Amino acid sequence: MEEKKFKSGFVALVGRPNVGKSTLMNYLVGQKVAITSNKPQTTRNRISGIYTSDDMQIVFVDTPGIFKPHSKLDDYMDKASLSSLNDVDLVLFMVEPEKIGKGDQYIADLLKEVKVPVFLVINKVDQIHPNKLLPIMDSYHKLEGFKEILPISATQGIGIEDLLATLNKYLPEGPQYYSADQITDRPEYFVVAELIREQILRLTSQEVPHATAVAVDQMNKHQNGKLVIEATIYVERDGQKGIIIGKGGKMLKQIGINSRKEIEDLLGEKVNLRLWVKVQHNWRSDPSFLKQIGYDKKELS
Repeated sequence: MEEKKFKSGFVALVGRPNVGKSTLMNYLVGQKVAITSNKPQTTRNRISGIYTSDDMQIVFVDTPGIFKPHSKLDDYMDKASLSSLNDVDLVLFMVEPEKIGKGDQYIADLLKEVKVPVFLVINKVDQIHPNKLLPIMDSYHKLEGFKEILPISATQGIGIEDLLATLNKYLPEGPQYYSADQITDRPEYFVVAELIREQILRLTSQEVPHATAVAVDQMNKHQNGKLVIEATIYVERDGQKGIIIGKGGKMLKQIGINSRKEIEDLLGEKVNLRLWVKVQHNWRSDPSFLKQIGYDKKELS
């Protein structure tokens, strides 16, 4: 019997903020590696999730959503999104189930320059009536340039088997880059910092999240049978610090409780989480500080 050929490659997830890129990647790898939120612009950095089956390994690169830059951090995020398309095998352009608007048109135009196959993925199809899907697909068919158009729901698992079969069809033969049980190429401290930032996004008001960064200061000692994790939450203004700490420290305590549960699920051990909040004025436009907290990319130079 002929041996089945192993396929492997890198697949970029591209789209406007909040279309479900991180949700799809987390669904595919079976565990949270990228944070999700109902607030736009959750993902800030390139995060890879690794899907492995008997005959295929896909390294999904979840890029920040593409939008018009307003700060050094925004500019970095856009460049990170676009630069990731130069070194992947396939691109998934994710959109919501609605007729094409200016934002998606902008990205579709950018993708015309991409040399690798691009697939349109219409996410959240569980949220609309099936009769409305065909006109939406037709509006994207007119753009041309997409190898295939794939309707899915990243939360419900609808269309995921078809998506994986399509990727298998187009991916090149190649080696297994990572062990079968590895789900991300990011170090644990990076994912831990993201899990803390996710809880800030979920629990605080609209103005705070984008002014927030999290850096894990220590994550290598045990005390009383628990892993001690110390992390600093950076904000841009004193008022934001007050919001995150909350009255009598209530908000910071809740952020810690929620984060600790997620981190313990990730690491599979008990955690003692200690959080501090510091003001770092205008950190989003400070290249040296951005590098210090992990955005050490050429795009910031």
